[in-house]
Amino acid sequence: MVTSVDWASDPLQPGRPPWDLVVVGGGTAGIVAAKTAADTGASVLLVERHRTGGDCLWTGCVPSKTLLGQAHRSDAAGVDFGAAMARVHRAIETIEPVDSPTDLRRAGVAVVHAEARFSGPRSIVVDGFEVHFRHAVLATGSSPVVPPIPGIDGVSVLTSDSVWSLTERPERLLVVGGGSIGCELGQAFARLGSAVTLVEGGPRILAPEDPDAAAVIGTVLEADGIDVRCDATVVEFDGTTAVLDDGSRIDADHVLFSVGRRPTTEDLGLDRAGIEIGDHGHVVVDDRLRTTNHRVWAAGDVTPHPAFTHVAGVHGSLAATNAVLGLRRRVDLATVPRVTYTQPEVAAFGVDADRAGVEGIIARTVHHEDVDRAVTEGQTEGFTRLVLDRRGRVVGATLVGPRAGESLAEVVLAARHGLRARDLAAAMHAYPTYADGVWKAALAQLRDDLAGPWVRRTVSLLRSVRRLLHRD
Repeated sequence: MVTSVDWASDPLQPGRPPWDLVVVGGGTAGIVAAKTAADTGASVLLVERHRTGGDCLWTGCVPSKTLLGQAHRSDAAGVDFGAAMARVHRAIETIEPVDSPTDLRRAGVAVVHAEARFSGPRSIVVDGFEVHFRHAVLATGSSPVVPPIPGIDGVSVLTSDSVWSLTERPERLLVVGGGSIGCELGQAFARLGSAVTLVEGGPRILAPEDPDAAAVIGTVLEADGIDVRCDATVVEFDGTTAVLDDGSRIDADHVLFSVGRRPTTEDLGLDRAGIEIGDHGHVVVDDRLRTTNHRVWAAGDVTPHPAFTHVAGVHGSLAATNAVLGLRRRVDLATVPRVTYTQPEVAAFGVDADRAGVEGIIARTVHHEDVDRAVTEGQTEGFTRLVLDRRGRVVGATLVGPRAGESLAEVVLAARHGLRARDLAAAMHAYPTYADGVWKAALAQLRDDLAGPWVRRTVSLLRSVRRLLHRD
């Protein structure tokens, strides 16, 4: 008598046929990849060494945006820090079931909590058992970088991973790194009552963003009481005092490092699987996310692509369908949106406005003094800037203002489908909203187009014909 084996409840039993897909890593990319593949009827095993949900749930988007929400309240000065952090953990607890092993198993995915290491091109060792697969997705994410600065062992070091363990508000917080994470958390802690100093090694904060956007945020951070120091580097720590390269000293109870992230590729046996690593530690992938092992794909932060949760989610879906269905879907990097969730927000994508005048690129800017919603709310420090190609198609944008990330969605969709400024101008927009900035920028371009000599001649001809047809 043959007894059927319940592979889902005990996926590591010897003798199991190869899995259609093995996913290594249970963050956003891994979860989406696993569920997508399971939806096709494929047999899927997900291996996660710690907890499912990844950085976004436990240490990234969910906790940081919750803390920012608390800090941005009008009465933030009266918010108890312990209560704000408790709200952070409640938000995590509320969202966690969606990313849980229970939910994954309900979707048809077998889940194992264990270390995983490739043992060959089509096999991986999980908790001491060798597992064979037809295809695999590597989605192991990344971790914060802490530079080896002399004296750092005597400092209370925080990163975007560990800051959520705080139970008391830091009285003096030094933030090292002026990118999105540094600006967001620096502003949040300042608004919750910490004395914050932000040190950035480059000439300005938010280096990847439009300089005008960075200038707006710099002014706001300083208004929040943050001591912003650019072109500055921490060279050593003397006890709890940071010493900068210009000799100045900063006393701090805690030091929060936000100087970048490192892809997690160590101890995975990638060499045994024939998976190549690039110069910066990322897994080498082609435009379909396939690695140098044609049986293995990679998704999320472990690739060289932008390290955003939404990128990881799209990656997961794309890698899974390419792997189990043999599709040839390509990654689209031209319309990847990014948002810095300071107040105001900075939202951007695509071609930078500094290319205006090159190859016919045009930048159209509307300052929010001319956006009625911004005027009514007294938040006019922002702007909307569209970037258009020589044919008037949307190829980039920068928006600075409340909920700029939401307003950006319309522009990204327009770029994705090759729409022109005239298409945005022709769409009816609700009034008054911050999206009025997008509409006004598009309308300004449309008016310039209509003022061109060919259009003027055409309009003049139509007007003359109309007069002839309707003579009294």
